[in-house]
Amino acid sequence: MDTLKHLSPFFAVSAQLQPADMGALATAGFRSVINNRPDNEGEGQPSSAEIQAAAQANGLEYYYLPVLSGQISEDNVSAFTDLLGQARGPVLAFCRTGTRSTSLWALSEAHHLDPVVLLNTAQANGYDISSLASRLEQRWQKDPLAMPQSRPSPTQRYDVLVVGGGAAGCAVTASLLKREPHLRVAVIEPREQHYYQPGWTLVGAGVFDRARTERPMVRCIPHGAHWIRAAVAGFEPEQQSVVLEDGGRVGYRSLVVCPGLSLHWDAVDGLSETLGKNGVTSNYQFELAPYTWQLVQGLRKGRALFTQPPMPIKCAGAPQKAMYLSCDWWQKQGVLPDIDVEFCTAGAVLFGVPAFVPPLMKYIERYNVQLGFSTTLTAVDGAAHKAWFNQVDAAGNTQVIEKSFDFLHVVPHQRAPDFIRQSPLANADGWVDADHETLRHPHYGNIFSLGDVCAAPNAKTAAAVRKQAPVVAENVLAVLAGKGPRALYDGYGSCPLTVERGKVVLAEFGYGGKLLPTFPLDPTVPRRLAWDLKVKMMPTIYFDMMLRGREWLAKPVRLPHEPVAVEAPAACDFGKEQAK
Repeated sequence: MDTLKHLSPFFAVSAQLQPADMGALATAGFRSVINNRPDNEGEGQPSSAEIQAAAQANGLEYYYLPVLSGQISEDNVSAFTDLLGQARGPVLAFCRTGTRSTSLWALSEAHHLDPVVLLNTAQANGYDISSLASRLEQRWQKDPLAMPQSRPSPTQRYDVLVVGGGAAGCAVTASLLKREPHLRVAVIEPREQHYYQPGWTLVGAGVFDRARTERPMVRCIPHGAHWIRAAVAGFEPEQQSVVLEDGGRVGYRSLVVCPGLSLHWDAVDGLSETLGKNGVTSNYQFELAPYTWQLVQGLRKGRALFTQPPMPIKCAGAPQKAMYLSCDWWQKQGVLPDIDVEFCTAGAVLFGVPAFVPPLMKYIERYNVQLGFSTTLTAVDGAAHKAWFNQVDAAGNTQVIEKSFDFLHVVPHQRAPDFIRQSPLANADGWVDADHETLRHPHYGNIFSLGDVCAAPNAKTAAAVRKQAPVVAENVLAVLAGKGPRALYDGYGSCPLTVERGKVVLAEFGYGGKLLPTFPLDPTVPRRLAWDLKVKMMPTIYFDMMLRGREWLAKPVRLPHEPVAVEAPAACDFGKEQAK
């Protein structure tokens, strides 16, 4: 067991294991074991049958995939990839020294991970697989999917059409194909790049490099799906077709709408003209997050303003995450006493789930942050370093307040994309209308929605998508089979509140602000464990699990009958009602 090496949070390798080791593996949390060493390869080697019996006696899944040393074939790699897709994680693979298992892992991951990353990971764990460099590079360069279609044919029709190739679109597509590999699924997405947006807060704090949050779209859209690289102009739900910007149409049996939301920078006068200069920045844009870190490092004194617009926004905790991490840096540099920090939020409370306000207030006091509730940014003059806010008092009266600044972190107003707001799918607020539990459209029974564009009152986070995707996948397949939806979404969302470097308050909650912690720990306590989850594990969970249909802790609740439509209370409520 001393030879066990973690190559990712959910995959480890080891040298030869004995039947007696299986109990320790189960105790350590492993759920599956893969044996890559052929029987009778070495003297005194336990047989596969002996190890299998011990593994199963300890509740472990066991897989035998023997591979000859130095002779890893493409069939071996394909078989290993299939095993990783079906085995319950965490998974441990072993051979004589662990090198074969490491090589198989690297080759199976090479279609979506940079070869340099794979080689460095192996090297850091004591395995030299440099002889595989050319094979890894070849698999990395080779497109894992058919190239995007420039224009679908006029008669093209899919079983499922997914609008959007972001977190929600890729996750639900992977969940669909995991359940029905032969399903005809297409994803409409115009962008060439896919972004891990939760990482941008860490880029703005100097913890992540920006490149770590970006991957080519072609490597994120799941295997088996067709990528239609185009923009959507509208919907024709009665004809079961989607209209593209070039006038083309794509038909469907079931439609999943998840294009994300739009950042409305122009809602604040003068903001677009000064973003990325004059000390004005935002972690909500890929190009600007590094500028945030540059400004944080350079500020030694003056006034730092952090803003939060009216809800809804993606990740309601992100505006203050940027503030906490900046303050932590300034405090460690000894300059925080010379910086006046203000948090100007349009909300009436610090955070929309009451249980998390007390621990956050301790950090507000620790960093000596001045709070301005019901205060909305309306205009910026970057060159003059001035900002204007509308502030509403308890009586409902509004006054305009002018503030000077040396540092301004802005969170933009957010809304559904124009082609959604102007469509028959939208509710009165412009979001895609959906039942809050089944995520099915109330008027069009074969249309579903998830992610940021969905009107359900959950927190708009990637963690919410992780739970929504299996629900939508199961309900779409039920509708295609002529049945009603049975899977339910409970409003789960998660906001890892990075209150300082090395500690996170892991806020997990559902509809009505109900606490839904994953771990049996007090979720209001800042923890190093939650920081490690956010920084070390979540990117892997996102790219290697969520976008590949590996639904870790995301099994949906199912009813034996079709549920009655419900209207759920908001999961994260920043309104005045809660403040009373």
